[in-house]
Amino acid sequence: MKKAGFIVLVLVLLFGMSGCMRRTAGTDTPALPQPQNTTAMQARAGASPGKGAAELVPEKLERNSAGVPVLRVYDVKREKLIEESVEEYLPAVLAGEMAGDWPLEALKAQAILARTFVLQFVSQKESRYEGADISTDIEEAQAYDAAGVNERIRQAVEETHGLVLNSGGELPYAWFHAHSGGLTARAKEGLDYEKDEPGYTQCVKGMENDEAPSEAAHWQAAFTMDEVMAAAKDVGAKVEEVTSVSIGQRGESGRAMTLLVSGKEVSAPAFRIAIGSTKMRSCLLESLRIEDNQVKMAGRGYGHGVGMSQWGAYAMAKAGKTAEEIVTHYFTGVTLDRAWE
Repeated sequence: MKKAGFIVLVLVLLFGMSGCMRRTAGTDTPALPQPQNTTAMQARAGASPGKGAAELVPEKLERNSAGVPVLRVYDVKREKLIEESVEEYLPAVLAGEMAGDWPLEALKAQAILARTFVLQFVSQKESRYEGADISTDIEEAQAYDAAGVNERIRQAVEETHGLVLNSGGELPYAWFHAHSGGLTARAKEGLDYEKDEPGYTQCVKGMENDEAPSEAAHWQAAFTMDEVMAAAKDVGAKVEEVTSVSIGQRGESGRAMTLLVSGKEVSAPAFRIAIGSTKMRSCLLESLRIEDNQVKMAGRGYGHGVGMSQWGAYAMAKAGKTAEEIVTHYFTGVTLDRAWE
C-alpha cells in the first residue's frame, strides 16, 4: 500500500489476524505455573535447529517474578497504558479471536498462535501508540475482549503455558483466518507477501466441517461501479470507468492473485481489503461478472487463507485432534517450543 503498499502492510501485519470470525474477550488472569497436564505436550515440544524459543523472547521485555515477560499494552477502549504479563494478556486476546465455547484443543491451538504472534510483533515492530509494546487496536494487532474470558479460555492458556511455534530458530508469522474454503494458501498467494515465501507456509486441506456457518463457507457480494473504481485506485490502478472485470492470475489453492479491472492488473488481496474484506470475504472466487451495472462476485471461505483455519481447527478438535496436531497441520517444519516455564 502507499496506498497499495499500505494495504499490503496491513494484510501482512494484521491479517495474520484478519479473516477471523470473532472479535471479543475477558478479565486479567494471574501468571500461571507450569500445568501438570501438559507433560506429554512438553515432551514433544523439542527445540528446533538454531535458537530455542527461550532465546527468541525480546530482550527489551522485563520479566515478572515468575519469569514471564511483561507487556506494556495500550488499551484503546480505556485509552490507557496497562502492564500485564504475556500469560495475563492472552486470555483476553483468545476471547477476542475465537468463541469461548469452542473445543478446548482448538482454543489451545489459537493460544499458541496468539503467544507466538505477540512475541514476533514485539521483536520486529513498534506499536503506533507511544510507550506501548503492543495495543488492543485490531488495525495493529490482535483482538482483545477482557469481558469475554471464561474458564475454558483460561484453561487453554494455562495448558499451553509458554508454548510458541519455532521455525528453525525463528518466530514465524502466526497467520490464521476464519475459513479456508477447502484449501489454505501460501503467503504470496493469500497475502501478496513481498518477501521470499516463508518455509513454514503450505497449501493443505482446510479441514472444515459442515458446522461452519454458511456465510463463512460460501458468500456472494455486489459492488457499485464507483466502489470498484475507488478500490482499484486505492491499490494503484487509474481506472476512470469499469468496462470489464476478470480474474488474472490464480495461485496454487485457486485463489485470485491478480484481478483485471478495465484491463488494469491489480493485486487481488489488496483489492479485497480496499473494497471491504467483510463483504468480499476471500479471493477464492467462483464467479466474477458485470451485471445490472454492478460487479457481482461469489466465492468460498472467509479471510486470506494463510496459516490456520479457525473453523478447520474447530473441526479437527471435534474429531479428537490435539492442539499440536492442529497447528502442525497448517504450518510445516515447525515445533512447539517452550519460551518460559
